[in-house]
Amino acid sequence: MAITDWPVDERPREKLLQRGAAALADAELLAIFLRTGVKGKSAVDLARELLAEHGGLSALMAASQERFCRSHGLGDAKYVQLQAVVEMSRRYLAEDLRQRPVFASAASTRQFLLAQLRQEVREVFAVLYLDNQHGLLVYEPLFYGTIDGAAVYPREIARRALELHAAALIVAHNHPSGVAEPSDADVRITKRIREALALLDIRLLDHCVVAGPEVISLAERGLL
Repeated sequence: MAITDWPVDERPREKLLQRGAAALADAELLAIFLRTGVKGKSAVDLARELLAEHGGLSALMAASQERFCRSHGLGDAKYVQLQAVVEMSRRYLAEDLRQRPVFASAASTRQFLLAQLRQEVREVFAVLYLDNQHGLLVYEPLFYGTIDGAAVYPREIARRALELHAAALIVAHNHPSGVAEPSDADVRITKRIREALALLDIRLLDHCVVAGPEVISLAERGLL
C-alpha cells in the first residue's frame, strides 16, 4: 500500500507536523529523507529494509560511500544529502555550545560529542577548548589510534590551550569497541593532562568516553 493510502495521521510527514520529529520511529524519519520508495515498496518499507541491512540508523549514517551506494534505492545523490544532514547536525550542536556555558547544557555537550565521535572506526582523542565563561572556543581532534598505542601528549594539549587563550577544557575520546567503561589508561592520561594544565592555571573540567550511544564522564565517576 502506498503511503498516500495510509490514514493521514500515520503518514510520516503528517505525523511529524502533528506530533514532532521525536514521535517518529527511525524508519519513518529515514522515509522522509528518502522521499520515495522503489517499485513494490513504499519509502517506509524501503527504510525498514535499509535499517535491517545496515544494522540500524547509526550504522547507515556512518557507512562509507561505497557501502551506502550498494544498497538498493540509494546512490551518490542520497549519500551526499545524508552527509550534509550529518554535518549540519554537528555544526548546530557546536553553535549551541558556543552560545552558552557547556555545563549549562550537559545534554547538548553529550550530544555534540556523540555526533563527533561515535561513528569513528579508530580511536580519536579530541579536546573542547573553553573560554572563561566555559563557552566553546574550538573543538579539535588531536590524536589518533589508541591511548596505549598512539601517544597522547599533554604538552600539545596545553600548548594549544595557550594559543587559544583557553581558561578550561574538556577532553574526550571514543572506544570503537562499543564499551564505554573507562580503562586504567584513560584514568592515567587524565591525571597527566590535569597536572600539566594545573601548572598553567587552566582547568580540566572533564574527560568523556564515547562508545555507541553512551557518554561516560570521568568527573561524574570521581576519577578526575
